[in-house]
Amino acid sequence: MDAHEIYLEVRSEDIGYIQAIFESYEGVGIIRTVDRTKAMIVLLVVADFVEAGRAILSALKNEIPLTEVPRPRDRGEDWLLQELEVEESKGR
Repeated sequence: MDAHEIYLEVRSEDIGYIQAIFESYEGVGIIRTVDRTKAMIVLLVVADFVEAGRAILSALKNEIPLTEVPRPRDRGEDWLLQELEVEESKGR
């Protein structure tokens, strides 16, 4: 899977809303929680839909606070993110 990672810090109460928005745009990307305590999520956007994913995020910024952050060194306990890292290291 060729996915672009966009890391975001949001309010914890907004995670479900963000996830619902992206689920409504089937095929654009998925949301995974990276760190529950910091309310950090990652949007995994399919490479062909990066522009659409960024447009959705831009619209969301008008509704809720969200901040794009750099990829954390320790990406947490999410199994999907660990799988992607393994795949990424194989491709190097």
